[in-house]
This record gives sequence, structure tokens and C-alpha cells, in this order.
Amino acid sequence: MKISLKKCNFGFEELKALGHIVAGLSLGIDKNKVGTVLLKPIPQNKKEMMSFLGFSSYYRQKLKDFETLAKSLYRIWDQQTVFEMTQERIKAYKKIGKALTEAPLLLMPDWNIPFKFYIAECGDGLGAALLSACDLKPEHKHDSQNTINQWYSQDTTKTWS
Repeated sequence: MKISLKKCNFGFEELKALGHIVAGLSLGIDKNKVGTVLLKPIPQNKKEMMSFLGFSSYYRQKLKDFETLAKSLYRIWDQQTVFEMTQERIKAYKKIGKALTEAPLLLMPDWNIPFKFYIAECGDGLGAALLSACDLKPEHKHDSQNTINQWYSQDTTKTWS
């Protein structure tokens, strides 16, 4: 195996890689990448919308309620659907853009703390999140109880130690 020293980084506290910023035991979104995409005007055709959805779905694990937000935008994939930026789609586009700029930092778990496994089911799919007790602060929690009660018909929580 050979290593290219030009492609290696040593001794850095923070590193940009594949649209992410890796710092110690945390993983965040590279705001410069997101900024360039959000500076573009609202998509005017299917190709531009699919490009935006492809970009934003790359970060879906960090975006709260991504599938719910993007649902109206994904309907554009249908070949029979005529491209139209309705108010609902513009609102969804802006919400996803805002979520991209406010995405939380993902932290490595503390294996000494018990985990909670959240499962949420609705008519369109299934979602889950595994959180450690220290991650259950409102700003880090994946789904708020209000969102779960509003959108999901069943919520199951199990604590693992």
C-alpha cells in the first residue's frame, strides 16, 4: 500500500472531508458547501430540483424530519407530474435549506451511558433514532414528542443498557 503525502493531513484539530467537517469525535456539515447550494435561485425545472434533492438527501441523517419536508418535492420525480413550484414546494425547499444551515453536530456516543431507541411509524414509512441519555437535550433530540404525536400513529421507545 502506498500513501500520497499530498492527500494526507496530520496534526489537524478539524478536517474537511466529503462535505463534512470532522473534529475530534464529532461530525458536522461543511457550511461552505451548503452555502453555495443555497445561494442558487429556487429550482425552475425537474433537473434543478433533483439536483437539490440529491444534495440535501446526502445529509438526510442530520436533518430532522427530512422525509416529511421533502415529500412534496419528491412528487416531482413522477413522469406524469408537470413541474410546478407551488407555495407548498417553495415552503418545503426553504425549510430544507434552513435545516441544512442549522443541522446539529453528531457526536460519538459514550458507551457507558444507556441508550434509548426511538421508533416512529407512519403510513409512508418507518424512522428510528438511537440516542444516548446525554443526547436527549431538546436541541439534540431527533424527534420532539410533539412531532411524534402529530405525525406518527405509533411510537415505541425501548431503553438499552
